[in-house]
Amino acid sequence: MIEKGKISAYQMGFMMYPTIMATAILIVPGITGKYAHNDLWLSPILASLVGFITVLIAYRLNKLYPNQTVIQYCQSILGRYLGKALGLAYILFYMHTSGVVLRQYSDFISLSFLPRTPMIMISSTLILAAAFAVRNGIESVARSAFICAIIFMVPATFMLFLIPDLDLKNLLPVMEHGIMPSLHGAIIPQSWFSEFFLIAFLLPYLSDDKKGMKWGLLSVLFVMIGLTYVNLLILFLFGHYVSSMQYPLMTAFRYISVAGFLDNFESVVMAIWVLGNFVKISVFYYAVSLGLSQWLNLVDMRPVVTAIGLMMIIFSYWGLQNLLDVTLYFTEAFIIFGTLMQTFVPALLLAIGYVRRLKVT
Repeated sequence: MIEKGKISAYQMGFMMYPTIMATAILIVPGITGKYAHNDLWLSPILASLVGFITVLIAYRLNKLYPNQTVIQYCQSILGRYLGKALGLAYILFYMHTSGVVLRQYSDFISLSFLPRTPMIMISSTLILAAAFAVRNGIESVARSAFICAIIFMVPATFMLFLIPDLDLKNLLPVMEHGIMPSLHGAIIPQSWFSEFFLIAFLLPYLSDDKKGMKWGLLSVLFVMIGLTYVNLLILFLFGHYVSSMQYPLMTAFRYISVAGFLDNFESVVMAIWVLGNFVKISVFYYAVSLGLSQWLNLVDMRPVVTAIGLMMIIFSYWGLQNLLDVTLYFTEAFIIFGTLMQTFVPALLLAIGYVRRLKVT
């Protein structure tokens, strides 16, 4: 086995929370507000159904093929050649998605805080930090993710008490136009929830694998609660103006003022957001490194870590001109490819796996 480390199920859950929230929390309120209007808080609840289903599929696949990641049981289910092809598709998919996330991170940091710093330096420093964690294995990624996840949860928790002028009337009327606007608003966020299929790379290395499904589902629940909570706060603060905002969360933190002299909290939020993106990139980076090592039948994944990091930087520029292209990818392309690769294809693999098991017995 390439990975000799072990993590607990709750560590896996804490790894996945910022992995989903880091990018979703920035643009989901504006996206859902555009379609669902004052019912935008319902959209994450509806979208989370994809997350719950994805976790169940990944867990059942792990039970059918214990000690194997998706790259390995693709070959067990589909045979050597088709399995190899699908495994390579997963590696390229997650590498490309990592590049898009990296580009979003570097573009946003460059435009908002470091306009004179070359973006290649911003993305390279994040990749370098993630590479140190990945080279040290899953335990290193899990421990750093646990610390970052705790810090990541802090600012949103206290927003309710720090932001003035929250108007609860902005919530009304509830479902004035029925459930369809909320369903429309849930189409894009559901692709983020499909990213919970990343646990397919983590489940074989749990020390308490019987709790894997429990903590996977709890992580989906916490993400759903987190996005619903943030959407409600944004709605209470901005009302119908949310639909015209690209990054309403950052705007909301500019309203925070403590005792009349402590303000500019968006800088604190940005620092914590950087930690969230570090976790997200690290988890994707680890999945790609482990997956490629297994695909190549290597005995150690460390030799490929540096090359994969360079490829992620290349993918962050390949076909992406600016932050608008990144937003278009997440709001148009990823809702198809993300859900296809991380929910529908795994469901098909599970069905084929069950059929093969029935034939054997």
